[in-house]
Amino acid sequence: MLLTLALAAPALAQPTPDEAAALAAALAADAAAEPAPAAPTPAAAGGLTTNPDIALILDVAASAYDTPPAPTGAHDPGDTGFHLQQLEMHLSSNVDPYFRLDANLVFSEFGVEVEEAYGTTLALPAGLQLRAGQFLTRFGRHNPTHPHAWRFADQPLVMGKFFGAEASRGLGLEGSWLAPLPWYTEIVASATSAAGACCARSYYNDDPLRIESPADLLYTTALKQFWALGPHWSLGVGLSAQFGPNASGPGNRSEIYGADLLIRYRDPTDPDRSALTLRAEGLYRTRQVPRDRLADQGGVAELVYNIDTAWETGVRYDYVRGLDGDPLDPDWTRDRHRYSAQITYYPSHFSRLRLQGNHDRGGPLSAPSTGALVALELLIGAHGAHTL
Repeated sequence: MLLTLALAAPALAQPTPDEAAALAAALAADAAAEPAPAAPTPAAAGGLTTNPDIALILDVAASAYDTPPAPTGAHDPGDTGFHLQQLEMHLSSNVDPYFRLDANLVFSEFGVEVEEAYGTTLALPAGLQLRAGQFLTRFGRHNPTHPHAWRFADQPLVMGKFFGAEASRGLGLEGSWLAPLPWYTEIVASATSAAGACCARSYYNDDPLRIESPADLLYTTALKQFWALGPHWSLGVGLSAQFGPNASGPGNRSEIYGADLLIRYRDPTDPDRSALTLRAEGLYRTRQVPRDRLADQGGVAELVYNIDTAWETGVRYDYVRGLDGDPLDPDWTRDRHRYSAQITYYPSHFSRLRLQGNHDRGGPLSAPSTGALVALELLIGAHGAHTL
């Protein structure tokens, strides 16, 4: 039956030569009217976007103290009143298949600062990676982080005293190697500028930097390791060291050594995502000064309990030793201790409200300082959400 219908179907009519010529002319005219496709950019050719990820992170606080707490961090709420801790603009994008560019610009009441601006390689073999520009050095666990990642509203005391009000950072070059081991092992080394009271306080500080040889640079090394100890427990251990010249005299040098620890308990089947995390970091510093060598130490430990996705609470202890005859801190002759407690509410991953209390004594304080602060953080854009 189908064969009979097929044989009976009339053949399709073919266009005449004049009709075929008219059809070809119409198709050519349509093609000429369409704009030519743009030449692909280097980023587009690599399958990448030319629009960077952009985010704004606002940190503000209100605080009240019975005695000014003599903060060591540039973003700390350092007296009674209202504080713009920072407005950070984060920009990040892959430039091409070989490099990524990251920048963090910090806006304050007094101006704008380029906190970080660096390029990172994306395609080196054998677990190698390079970073060049201005960046926070990867000394320890706390130093490479920004305020929006902190579990407390102020910087640990030892970071400000040893590194500076904005922790350890500088212009330079960093290399890292991810070792092919059954657990996470990374080795990091960097060479950066050794000047700046903000971020190289134990070295050249505010004195003019004179670079006459590689020995005049600041070198940071770190070993970072992490283990998953079963379904509930994880462990991170790090060792760090930093070496560089100081301005107290020709050939005088400073050294800082650190060890950090992370222990976390978390049940992956818990729908509330509750977790208990202990972070601790200890630092030891030694400095050559004319006719003497100074040595001191400090540390910070914090225990944070994530109750659920909306609430967390935590306690922290800070300690820094005092020294007699320290040219950097002549009034810091006594050991300093600070005790803190906080409770934080996260309406979402992109906002948080924190209530924190501090009790601080010793060091350069003329009397113990007790205070409370309320900190608000708001985040918009493509920056990573808070880690719970």
